[in-house]
Amino acid sequence: MREETRERVDGLVEMLVDCRRRTLELVSDLSDEQMLGPQLRIVNPPLWEIGHLAWFQERWNLRRITDERFEPSKILPQADELYDSMEVAHDTRWDLPLLSRGENLLYMRRVLDETLRKIEAGGPTPQNAYFARLAAFHEDMHGEAFTYTRQTHALPAPPISGYDPSVLDDGPAGPLAGDAEVPGGEFVLGADRNLPFVFDNEKWGHPVEVAPFRISRAPVTNEEFAAFVEDGGYGDGELWSEAGRRWRDEAGDVFPVYWSRKPEGLYARSFDTTEALSPHAPVIHVNWYEAEAYCRWAGRRLPTEAEWEMAASGGDPAGRKRLYPWGDEPPGPRHANLDGRLLGPANVAAFPEGDSAFGCRQMIGNVWEWCADDFGPYPGFVPDPYADYSEPWFGDHKVLRGGSWATRGRMLRNTWRNFATPDRRDIFAGFRTCAL
Repeated sequence: MREETRERVDGLVEMLVDCRRRTLELVSDLSDEQMLGPQLRIVNPPLWEIGHLAWFQERWNLRRITDERFEPSKILPQADELYDSMEVAHDTRWDLPLLSRGENLLYMRRVLDETLRKIEAGGPTPQNAYFARLAAFHEDMHGEAFTYTRQTHALPAPPISGYDPSVLDDGPAGPLAGDAEVPGGEFVLGADRNLPFVFDNEKWGHPVEVAPFRISRAPVTNEEFAAFVEDGGYGDGELWSEAGRRWRDEAGDVFPVYWSRKPEGLYARSFDTTEALSPHAPVIHVNWYEAEAYCRWAGRRLPTEAEWEMAASGGDPAGRKRLYPWGDEPPGPRHANLDGRLLGPANVAAFPEGDSAFGCRQMIGNVWEWCADDFGPYPGFVPDPYADYSEPWFGDHKVLRGGSWATRGRMLRNTWRNFATPDRRDIFAGFRTCAL
């Protein structure tokens, strides 16, 4: 095998092995009871989810005949009946005759081993590479879901082997006030066709016209959001849209979901630990409605997708669109808070080496950032082979950009589009604002 081919094969193998190592870390300390957990609309039972990961990898890497036709599983005959997420109703996943933990782990190992053998034997063909990355990024996304499931259930922080708080040593801390001025103009929104892998909702880059705007250099902090809370923001109906008021009235909350009030001040729960609110960390676990209401209170607004992406990737002296805010170098530990290294958000002034050309900080990592837009297709949208990834969610979801502290850095770039319903606040989401 040629050296260049060997390097590409090794890269795919390393990625798939690392994905699985992280998945197993995220569930390694959970009891059998915790592997099921209470039935909630916003999470899956981890026992079902690990089987689903094996099913997805097997389906696309080992069973695919065409994008619409798949062989039956040669490893687990009942795989589709148990783990097909588009056919198995969410509320039934706790009651299915699921494999035991040990059986699931064996299924996962056999699928991964067969996938690696196929890549080794067939080389990094475009098809092998595409579906290997698809399975890896799918598993990475579920890894983040495992992490916020642990937060939802007040379980301990996950035992992530990459935990490394030393990345903050000698770095700036505290707030980061002020706006970056972005001149606007014609901008290409979306992904470049030369990238080795992008999801269908990023395709393809197309020109849009963006008016000049000012965007905050950093996300909204806990201290800033607490001022909205203390000013009665949750009780002021004028600050909330009609849909936001319906959500607020049903939720009945007066501050973000994991906050609490004690005589000495506001506190927040992170996993199974409750501590005083960290004033300069970004507010997290707020939904789109809460972000929208805060903006009205502050006399600001959420950025559009085009504004967010322009602030992250524009301004390069050579006129190129940057792949990441800091340039084209893949994310490193000094650029952004990613990969679970800190097991939570850092203060918004941290990671100055990750600034965009316009001076915006942490546009990758720390917290996902809500945008104003509904999630929808770009012009000429065509679904990728995994057709259920984007198209079913167009219209009733909102866009999130940038990634969180729990997101794997290998997935991200400035054009990456995440999406969630506007009521979701279990995810690791915050927001930054624009001047009116």
